[in-house]
Amino acid sequence: MAGGARICLGQIGAAHGVTGQVRLRSFTSDPEAIAGYGPLETDDGRVFQIESLRSVKDHFVARLSGINDRDAARALANVKLYVPRERLGEPAEANEFYHADLIGLSAVDPQGHELGTVVGIHNFGDGDLIEVRLEAGGNTQFVPFDEACVPAVDLAAGHIIVAMPELAAAASPAKRRK
Repeated sequence: MAGGARICLGQIGAAHGVTGQVRLRSFTSDPEAIAGYGPLETDDGRVFQIESLRSVKDHFVARLSGINDRDAARALANVKLYVPRERLGEPAEANEFYHADLIGLSAVDPQGHELGTVVGIHNFGDGDLIEVRLEAGGNTQFVPFDEACVPAVDLAAGHIIVAMPELAAAASPAKRRK
């Protein structure tokens, strides 16, 4: 894992009311726990503390330190909130991973041939996808992050195993034609 990695714990939504409260989506396994992680940092370096948090339907309403009016709250719409990776403990389950720990890992096929490098983890609504920058050509491919397509993640060895023949063919067609 690269130094300075951060974990996104949540995202601010629209302003809520006129006193500076915001809607907040939590990405933590226990959604209410987001308030207990201490100061949260934005992409541009601002730091906020969650002063209050209450559950409303499918999100939270939060009061953030230093945000006292609707205009300030509105300016935070869609801002993501992070903590440094080192502030978090290790995942509780053996098959759980922080996205930041996967970025930069090599992607190899089941025979150990290099396919590329993990450059991103995304979720567009139908499960996590791993984005792999292919060794040959610099293009990226999306791989479903499930046991069928990614049967193993070995953080210690610095790689994931990708079991998708079409990705292997796209990554190194010359090797497959021998």
